[in-house]
Amino acid sequence: MNRLSLLRVIGICTAIVLALHAGMQFYADLVRPNFRASDLFSGEIPPEKAGLAAGGVLASVSLDGDLLANYAAARAADVLHRPSTDAAGRASENKAAQAAVVAALKISPIRPALWLTLGTLQAQAGEVVTPAVKMSYLTGSVPIDVAFARVRTVTSSAAATDEEIKLLAQSDIRAALANRSRYEPLLIAAYVQATPQGKALLLDTTKITDPKFNEILRRY
Repeated sequence: MNRLSLLRVIGICTAIVLALHAGMQFYADLVRPNFRASDLFSGEIPPEKAGLAAGGVLASVSLDGDLLANYAAARAADVLHRPSTDAAGRASENKAAQAAVVAALKISPIRPALWLTLGTLQAQAGEVVTPAVKMSYLTGSVPIDVAFARVRTVTSSAAATDEEIKLLAQSDIRAALANRSRYEPLLIAAYVQATPQGKALLLDTTKITDPKFNEILRRY
């Protein structure tokens, strides 16, 4: 094969690769779930299973961080909001959702809400949540709804025994107290469901930040 023929082959192969890439990007835009990890904690409804199936086909071969993160968040929301009716099914769905989240985080790790999504799935499965929750703090800021969800996860799990997480969680609790009219009943519910260490974290933080609310918590 002479040099000119070789160049032609290389050019054709390059064109095919670029065309395939453009086609995959176009398909990704069509099937990408319009659902982010932060939506999971703000009450948004996850996509239907048909939409998840379409996104899952491409997510299995994609390196698009946004596609993988959105698909993983939607998969997790489906597990958390529409769980299987039997224990074996719930465990299998949870494991698959965790795998989707981990795959997304390997490609695009700077996603604090997605790290919390992983921790939430692990909490549902009775697994250790501390590393995932800690990463949710260390990878960036989050909206208030996500911050409160993180408070609930921390105070109801062994994460409340980790000294670093306890310090970081205080900022989430203060953010919720700054919107006390909205979050007061939710904070009370979190306190009632908290572990002894979680209760102590809420009491210690509110004692300094909002003594009146601290007195309310002590009644429960």
